[in-house]
Amino acid sequence: MSHPSVVHDNVLSLIGHTPLIRLDKIAAEEGLKCNLYAKVELFNAGGSVKDRIALRMVEQAEKEGRLIPGKSVLVEPSSGNTGVGLALVAAVKGYRCIITMPEKMSIEKENTMVALGAELIRTPTEAAHDSPDSNIGKAKQLLKEIPNAVMLNQYDNENNPDAHYHGTAPEIIEALASISTSTTSAGGARSSTGKCDLMVAGAGTGGTLTGLSKRLHESNPDVVVLGVDPRGSILARPEGLNKLATGESDQYKIEGIGYDFVPGVLEHSTVTRWIKSNDAESFAAARRIIRTEGILCGGSSGSALSGALAFLKSGEGKREFANVEGKNVVILLADGIRNYISSPWLGTDSKAK
Repeated sequence: MSHPSVVHDNVLSLIGHTPLIRLDKIAAEEGLKCNLYAKVELFNAGGSVKDRIALRMVEQAEKEGRLIPGKSVLVEPSSGNTGVGLALVAAVKGYRCIITMPEKMSIEKENTMVALGAELIRTPTEAAHDSPDSNIGKAKQLLKEIPNAVMLNQYDNENNPDAHYHGTAPEIIEALASISTSTTSAGGARSSTGKCDLMVAGAGTGGTLTGLSKRLHESNPDVVVLGVDPRGSILARPEGLNKLATGESDQYKIEGIGYDFVPGVLEHSTVTRWIKSNDAESFAAARRIIRTEGILCGGSSGSALSGALAFLKSGEGKREFANVEGKNVVILLADGIRNYISSPWLGTDSKAK
């Protein structure tokens, strides 16, 4: 399929409008009758779904007069992808940008932000969110010390979920509405409801889930939105899902999803179901996506796939989706392999257990 050649004013117009890609090989391996799709966010300009919120938060703050190009200093705590997105936007718009990020996050994220001109401060991974030593605590300290510093605060900023309400979700709705019947890779007919029936995404700040769910429910009141939360995080509901086994650590290696507090942008009432993921299954699923479908995704994308497949194998999942031809299941793949090239989970003999 050919694509028209387009001249862009700058790289920011390459944020959004990411592709919806069929995961036919994985669906066939799993014996699924439903249609399985991936919303592939690595195709955003900065390489992740967080580019969307970075651009919207900055542009809305400019409209409100909170950010002034050439004067304001962006300061933001991040697990990496929002930091990369803000560094990208700051580079184009001319802002100084300082990101605070936990030590466990990959060196590739740090290198990308620094390449874009951002300043990076690492903080202890084990520091609680309300500790002055955490990435959030350090960012708040910098706000007091640096003149004209502004923290857009992705955890409580309504433009975080709004980016997905106005962008990501309508893209999914439009793409699926354009399909009623199509042809499979094997040449057979493929039916479609023409709408999103099951949406699966990992939970970080919760903005993606909240924004997607609100808009998708307007289009299809019966849509099921499944949130995937790593073991050790406390975002899932009911809260009993977050209980750890005796002796089980609350630390996890997966990056970009899970927290030890509930961000303000996460509206639990919008999420239909929750499922917990673990590192080993997540990393194995990410490798599967890469090697089976050729999509160069990151680790949290594996969490989304492993969570989706676990749900589809459950009684409800089989009955309502997996065994129903035409039902559309969409999994959000949040970022790409660039952030994790040096990570051991990419190898066959992964050390991430």
